[in-house]
Amino acid sequence: MGKTSGTRDWAQIYAIYGIEQKHTFFFLLLHAIAFSLLSTVFFIYFNPICVFLELFLFSNAAAARFSAGFFGAVTALSAVCLFFAAANFFYSAVPLRYEMAQRMVGSVGDWSSVKTALDLGCGRGILLNAVATQLKKTGSSGRVVGLNRSISTTLSTLRTAHIEGVQEYVTCREGDVRRLPFGDNYFDVVVSAVFLHTVGKEYGQKTVEATAERTRVLGEAVRVLKPGGVGVVWDLVHVPEYVRRLQELRMEEIRVSKRVTAFMVKSHMVSFKKPSQHFVGPGEVRLDWRC
Repeated sequence: MGKTSGTRDWAQIYAIYGIEQKHTFFFLLLHAIAFSLLSTVFFIYFNPICVFLELFLFSNAAAARFSAGFFGAVTALSAVCLFFAAANFFYSAVPLRYEMAQRMVGSVGDWSSVKTALDLGCGRGILLNAVATQLKKTGSSGRVVGLNRSISTTLSTLRTAHIEGVQEYVTCREGDVRRLPFGDNYFDVVVSAVFLHTVGKEYGQKTVEATAERTRVLGEAVRVLKPGGVGVVWDLVHVPEYVRRLQELRMEEIRVSKRVTAFMVKSHMVSFKKPSQHFVGPGEVRLDWRC
């Protein structure tokens, strides 16, 4: 039995959900193996390589030996870095994602009154099924809706819900997160895990346009959240930007978790509550959640 994530074995989590963007994992792993083999070649055939370099590229043995040693060290170091990156990607995509899903569910508090929940960018359903499992534990008649970009991902998500035994609590649909296909004040809980940072990536992560797209999605999440409802977002890099936007939208009980390294960068979980009432004071206007 391998290490466990919470009460689940990591291998079991992987068997159910696999790895999203697995091409990235295999890209890192294959390049790590290639650089390892190359560094091994430099180590085993160091002297012949030095002779070759001295004959065809350098005029003296010292320069040839230095170059061979330098490139051998660089390839070995590159292999170590790539293996570490691949391991971190796997850890972030499988056990860490599962652990953070449990933390996100736990941060909501009272699930007994939750009738409707939404998971933005639910992927293969780790967070979605964690929410559904919590609804099942509380004996709720509620449902959680997972929003995906493609039909192929939606089918995969429904399959994992069936394996987890929570299919009756799960609904999946396609949709644009920038224009959520739901009415105002519809959901008791809105969650999202390592998804918001992907919105607007076609503009580049640090552009004004990308920032506007991400904050627009956050505004949509607030719009469909019922007054008194709870939102929980775990994401990479841009969480301070989300906190500022939530403060502008006058959200209550904004809490930010400690830093968690995921996919080789910093990540945080932010939770908030939508005000039960929004009072308009002198000189103020009612907030438009869509902004």
